[in-house]
Amino acid sequence: MFDTAFLDLPPLVRARGTVRLPGSKSISNRVLLLAGLAEGTTAVHDLLDSDDTRVMLAALEQLGCGLRREGEVLHVSGLGGRLHTREARLFLGNAGTAMRPLTAALAVLAATQGGAFELSGVARMHERPIGDLVDALRALGCPVADLGQPGYPPLRVGDGALHALDTAQPIPVRGDVSSQFLTALLLALPLVSGQGPVVIEVVGELISKPYIEITLNLLARFGIHVQREGWQRFTIPQGSAYRTPGRIHVEGDASSASYFIALGAIAGTDAPVRIEGVGFDAIQGDIRFVEAAQAMGAQVSGGPGWLEVRRGAWPLKGITLDCNHIPDAAMTLAVMALYADGPTRLTNIASWRVKETDRIAAMATELRQLGATVTEGPDFIEVQPLHAWRAPLIHTYDDHRMAMCLSLAAFNPLAGASVPVRIADPKCVAKTFPDYFEALFSLVEPLPGAVPVIAVDGPTASGKGTLAAELAERLGYHLLDSGALYRAAALAARAAGVALGDGAGVARVAAAMALRFQGQQVWLDGRDISDELRLETTGAMASQVSVHPAVRQALHDVQLSFARVPGLVADGRDMGTVVFPGAALKVFLTASADERAERRYKQLISKGISANIDSLRADIRARDERDMNRSAAPLKPAEDAVLLDNSQLGIEESVQRCLGWWHERRPFGRLA
Repeated sequence: MFDTAFLDLPPLVRARGTVRLPGSKSISNRVLLLAGLAEGTTAVHDLLDSDDTRVMLAALEQLGCGLRREGEVLHVSGLGGRLHTREARLFLGNAGTAMRPLTAALAVLAATQGGAFELSGVARMHERPIGDLVDALRALGCPVADLGQPGYPPLRVGDGALHALDTAQPIPVRGDVSSQFLTALLLALPLVSGQGPVVIEVVGELISKPYIEITLNLLARFGIHVQREGWQRFTIPQGSAYRTPGRIHVEGDASSASYFIALGAIAGTDAPVRIEGVGFDAIQGDIRFVEAAQAMGAQVSGGPGWLEVRRGAWPLKGITLDCNHIPDAAMTLAVMALYADGPTRLTNIASWRVKETDRIAAMATELRQLGATVTEGPDFIEVQPLHAWRAPLIHTYDDHRMAMCLSLAAFNPLAGASVPVRIADPKCVAKTFPDYFEALFSLVEPLPGAVPVIAVDGPTASGKGTLAAELAERLGYHLLDSGALYRAAALAARAAGVALGDGAGVARVAAAMALRFQGQQVWLDGRDISDELRLETTGAMASQVSVHPAVRQALHDVQLSFARVPGLVADGRDMGTVVFPGAALKVFLTASADERAERRYKQLISKGISANIDSLRADIRARDERDMNRSAAPLKPAEDAVLLDNSQLGIEESVQRCLGWWHERRPFGRLA
């Protein structure tokens, strides 16, 4: 997951390959609660690992459920409908799929068994309405207290005393704000069906009906067969009791599939985008996003558990669509509309306004940032095709779907433009799809020459490796430690018995290296050489082999391959002059030899390694002389490099200066 303040996406031109979807959020949290309420132990396969499921798991553990992991399978030992803990404070983040159902389930359990529970979340959760559910619970006889603004979390359910619930009369609940209110009652009321059937009546039009279909399907898996009359009346049979199905699989998230369906429709030109984990057999209503994408021109094929999508009509076709059946996935259509031949109007989406953010307002604002003409209303949004694109800073409002949808705007070269897109707070995707951007980047191809590169060059012991690593971490970019390549080549040559002065021999060894980088670890031919790479003797060997033109040529293509989406920070001695002469920012460090020797001396002493300052100073000066006077790519700053004397600067100050220069060269401006 990219845990950075922002993430810059270069212009992208095509996509191909396979993505495996994470488990459905809607199914995952329903399954977890059902397993937690049921008698027995349920083995849950393919559970989504995200912020929303983590808060549900934490709540279940607080309530006394047994949780045991066995590989990738989670075993949930349920409560059997009986409270094990009678008081708890539950923090549920911004997870509506945890807050609403837990509120209902704990309200009826606390009332009938004696308990008191407080449920709270992040600030945005305290702005998301829950009053209609609370009204239904109070009418039933459950004590529910507002701990903040009435009609919104935080709440306290139960007061420690026993209360008789009135289940003989139909329980009304509004259906036109959020289907989660009805889902919450459907999940909770089997717990109090012992004396007779329990009837729920929906007041007004029920929105997001496909999510109720998911709820009914999963209830049946746990032994509760709800009878429904249309979408207005639901009857839970007398004596209903949760029974574990033993094991259950969570299918891939159909809402998340929408981004990759759109990706194939926009950029699957040479080959399809294959989506695994969800297919035409999905129980999620958002699978019908496929129909909307096809209406806009996508070519889609599929089967049980898989889909393949490629571009059909281009530009895409503008459509008008009632999106009540695909409320979450419909957001993706608003971005696809930018690539259409006419306006796209999405209606019946009032529920967008009470999600993680006001999604109608947020989507309209950010599409306008791109340059689009957008009309919004209480329950609709209309988007005109975009022809003159702007490089935007996309605010995401701590809303995972805003980040994922609007990443598709990076394909603007296909619409005749060519601008990067900056996504603020990319880690918000952790709510449902922590590795979304990694999955996206594994499928896409950037516009040639569009991957941004920062080159950090300088003499030995100048701190360029530390600086480059910090910059890469702050920007979410790949890191190329060119010195490690040369050090590895020297170690490989020595292991092969090749003299370091034999340029042709070392080049042959270097070209055949099986080298793998993973975090701070480096493997050469399957052997961990991380510690050896950091030795002073290895650095001296690298300086010897780097003078050979044949060696430098052998490693040149390897270094170029590191320039991958979303970007690269490369450190070395010729990154800005030879390897990446077109780098958008070139930094050359100029600390004095005396200062560098002093730094190296302190570094070695701190590690318990004996060192002599005079010897270090002499060695550094000798290596400077050799590097600056070699015939192949001598050490020198590029003509357009920014010189940074970091003799008296700490690493943080050096990083901030470089980030400042970087922001000046990008079209987004600074983040607020």
